Amino acid sequence: MRVIDFRSDTVTHPTAEMRRAMFEAEVGDDVYGEDPTVNRLEALAADTFGKEAAVIVSSGTMGNLVAMLAHCQRGDEIIMGDKSHTFNSEAGGASTLGGIAFHPLPNDIRGMLDLDQLEEAIRPDNEHYAPTRLIVMENTHNACGGAVLTSEDLGDVAEIGKAHDIALHIDGARIFNAAVYLETPVSELVKDADTVQFCLSKGLSAPVGSIVCGSHNVIERARRWRKVVGGSMRQAGVFAAAGVVAIETMVDRLAEDHGTARQLAMGLSKIPGIDLDPSAVATNMVFFEIKVGSAEKIALRLNENGIKVRPRLPKWRFVTHQGITSNDIEYALEIIEGVFKEYSV
Repeated sequence: MRVIDFRSDTVTHPTAEMRRAMFEAEVGDDVYGEDPTVNRLEALAADTFGKEAAVIVSSGTMGNLVAMLAHCQRGDEIIMGDKSHTFNSEAGGASTLGGIAFHPLPNDIRGMLDLDQLEEAIRPDNEHYAPTRLIVMENTHNACGGAVLTSEDLGDVAEIGKAHDIALHIDGARIFNAAVYLETPVSELVKDADTVQFCLSKGLSAPVGSIVCGSHNVIERARRWRKVVGGSMRQAGVFAAAGVVAIETMVDRLAEDHGTARQLAMGLSKIPGIDLDPSAVATNMVFFEIKVGSAEKIALRLNENGIKVRPRLPKWRFVTHQGITSNDIEYALEIIEGVFKEYSV
């Protein structure tokens, strides 16, 4: 059966070049700082993002966690969006392990925070309050439809933070998608951030891994916290090699995913029972509501026909990625239209 997987860009497989690089990778003990491939990847990432240093971690969740722990102490507070991944989908790790309070503010449709609300949310220097130490932004913003923030957006947030001696961390799991969409170097997008985390294992198609970039001092603290949470690794060059290939060869092709996402959105918007505004699609995510039938039954039927999806409420999310072609989109739309006809009568 022909299978097209729209569940996430985490389902991407390593390319042939990545597999060769992994097989041939020169390795050492990374805990001792002796894995040359890890060292090469970290240096490449730091240079690409215009930061002093970088540390490899196993996942985006771990990357955000060690960054937040590096910036904050127990009893401190972090401001973040109420729709952010760090607030909703990372198991409250910084609170659980670091004793750090979360202060959520409303995200708008682009994933941006209202600057006046942000200013008002910063705690005064008073013994009654948890000190505000960090602001976390997300770019692209998953729950806001893969929306993109510009360097000006992030600069405005950073300016407020700097006025109060508060750091800015960017959850940039898909920040290369933002850079490609804006036709802007990724270093420009994060120039005002103190730290940034990005994933190798989503649209860049590496099998595992994320990177945290920042100053030497904060990255050394993040590296220590990586040890605390059990994230130190030995011959990690085996998968770091794929990360090098990902950064060097897979960024520009993200534009293809944006194109297939737009194609998918246009097609879905024409199917009765689906409510979707194609103009809202910026990068590789397509969100829509279904107006007929049962979400679970429709999802089951699609999966039975090789269209792998996850039922979500109130909106479904389809994600395009490496391995999904324009022809695949056309085929998938035929199957989806047929399934929705079953439930619209």
